[in-house]
Amino acid sequence: MAFIAEGVIPATLVAFKQDFQIDTIASRKHLRDVADVNGLSAITVNGHASEIHAFTFDEQQLLLAESLKEVGGGLPLINGIYADGSHAAVKVAKMAANEGASALLVFPPNSMSMGGQLCPDMAINHFKIIADATDLPLILFQYPASTGLGYPFETLLRIFDQVPSVVAIKDWCNDPMLHERHIRTFQSLPRRVNVLSTHSSWLMASLAMKPAGLLSGAGSVIADLQVKLFNAMQDNDLATARRVNDRIYPLAQAFYSAPFLDMHNRMKECLVLLGRLDKAIVRPPLQKLGKIEITYLKRALSEAGLKN
Repeated sequence: MAFIAEGVIPATLVAFKQDFQIDTIASRKHLRDVADVNGLSAITVNGHASEIHAFTFDEQQLLLAESLKEVGGGLPLINGIYADGSHAAVKVAKMAANEGASALLVFPPNSMSMGGQLCPDMAINHFKIIADATDLPLILFQYPASTGLGYPFETLLRIFDQVPSVVAIKDWCNDPMLHERHIRTFQSLPRRVNVLSTHSSWLMASLAMKPAGLLSGAGSVIADLQVKLFNAMQDNDLATARRVNDRIYPLAQAFYSAPFLDMHNRMKECLVLLGRLDKAIVRPPLQKLGKIEITYLKRALSEAGLKN
């Protein structure tokens, strides 16, 4: 399906069986639950929310194929490209294109974390190699500079100039001042590059800067609230936006508390509390949450007005 890089784009979770194998039936049900929310632009699979770090290539292909069977005729599907080597990324990109994905979300290679910011040609060539292998539109995943994986501003501009299939960035710079600069600059380029915010821990503030959309794992639980908030901010309806944000706030505080790495673990537990998943199983080294934290999540859901 044709993909336009704007609007609300949830990133879905993956259900596992007790032996940690993918539960395709439960995963497809979850995907359908999210896809049935009115007002979505697309859905992302094989991203952080899918625990992509723990997936084999064959599992990535399986998840994409099953996802396309479930909702491929109704919404564009974006497939994550999580690979340290450029040629490994090409293998995933070609697979995703052959399966029928509508766009690719390109993660920064972890191999760049030890000074890659000082070598802009590494990033530029990485995107060129992927772009040469597929005609699918690319979304650049921008990380915070503190991780060692964030591309410098000037490097981003060079990528956009030299790789025209990059149509958007998923912006997780985690710097409000830089985030606004991204939005104002990239969305005003002669060849516009849209900004999709993933600042879900401060989403209303981010949307006030008018990015073209948002791409968020929290959409696996609250896609309906994200649609309402995005639309209210686009319409400059601050009163409605504040009411919606008051519902999102307790969950954002719960999802993105320390340790940050458990954010999608918490979302999965919320789906169980809401009766949308039977089990919240994560692959090691992630561990199941304790009873105290699950009780906290239950209270956050109640404060958000979400009930089983």
